[in-house]
Amino acid sequence: MSDDIPAGFAPHFRRSPLTEPWEPLYSRQTDTAVVLGLRLREAHTNSRGLAHGGLISALADNAMGLSCARQLPEGAAPLTVSLSVDYLGSARPGQWLEFDTTFVRPGGTLCFAQAFVSADGVPCARASATFRVVTR
Repeated sequence: MSDDIPAGFAPHFRRSPLTEPWEPLYSRQTDTAVVLGLRLREAHTNSRGLAHGGLISALADNAMGLSCARQLPEGAAPLTVSLSVDYLGSARPGQWLEFDTTFVRPGGTLCFAQAFVSADGVPCARASATFRVVTR
């Protein structure tokens, strides 16, 4: 199993109790998005040995929320209102799983986002979410 991490990725800058068991997580920041990634391990899988849907949905939500936050004013934070995930394929241990937010539309009250999840570059899920913008 390869441990190579694609160029541009570094250890993820934001940890949480939910994602702690999934470490190491990686991220790459662009002007408009935070792209998450991880090397899929057995601990990330379901009983069939495939990436667990809960892992995919949680990390897609995380990537989209962080991407929305990059485009909101200082002091504003996104809270998930709705999340939809379509599973397009599967991912197996050893593959690089990447969560790339491709669309963000920030607003004063709501922020909309869409992300694609790929396993070694092959799409395996697409997610969309609506976030409520709150002031901290």
